[in-house]
Amino acid sequence: MTTRGAERDLWIRRYHPAGEARVRLLCLPHAGGSASFYLPVSRALSPRIEVLAAQYPGRQDRRLEPCIDSIPELADRLLPLLVGEWTDRPLALFGHSMGASLAFELAGLLEQRAGFVPVMLFASGRRAPSRFCPEDDVHHRGDEALLRDVRQLAGTDSRILGDDEVLRMVLPAIRSDYRAAELYRPERVHRVSCPVTALVGDDDPKAPLDDVRAWQEHTSGAFALEVFPGGHFYLTEQAPRLITRIGDVLAHEPANG
Repeated sequence: MTTRGAERDLWIRRYHPAGEARVRLLCLPHAGGSASFYLPVSRALSPRIEVLAAQYPGRQDRRLEPCIDSIPELADRLLPLLVGEWTDRPLALFGHSMGASLAFELAGLLEQRAGFVPVMLFASGRRAPSRFCPEDDVHHRGDEALLRDVRQLAGTDSRILGDDEVLRMVLPAIRSDYRAAELYRPERVHRVSCPVTALVGDDDPKAPLDDVRAWQEHTSGAFALEVFPGGHFYLTEQAPRLITRIGDVLAHEPANG
């Protein structure tokens, strides 16, 4: 395997190869999250949609690698691994929380540098890029305060938290991701031309509805807002409904990227 191929396999996971799929969906995890969070999505949408999931450095099998605490740098690293190999078919992007900011940055780079426009950008559980919150300083706080914020957002969902020992093991990655998310200010692109679907829980303390609706300002394409019952991690409780909705949206997108 070439060096580029090995790097691609580190960064991008494909759990259910679907050679006949008309469209691909790249999923970008939340702060502290990993590619395996999207395994149920891949299982549910295959084989009609081929799901890819990004694995950031500093977690799971990449836990010994240095974390990257910058959204633009993460996008820069992912871009060359996508172009060519994964852009031969229409590609949609789905990002939750920090992943939504990364999806936006990546969509802009794909368009500007590769002339490739994603068929859809799903921005989940995240304020629009222009809606900064000066109170976002959790990455500066101590370990217990950081863990408290993670627990409050996740509630009691073990699929997000895992046990406390594991949570503490991944604390460096969580802090790095919080820093990336909280300090992100889009400088290279303020608007994309791909359509945007914003998704949010109706009780999400991190994503007020007005700030989520402002994603409309960041696309020259079509925009839709969908509100689900739940908090910041509504997508675990509402997984069947959300996955069905993603499949329905992509089924009606044009077959050219």
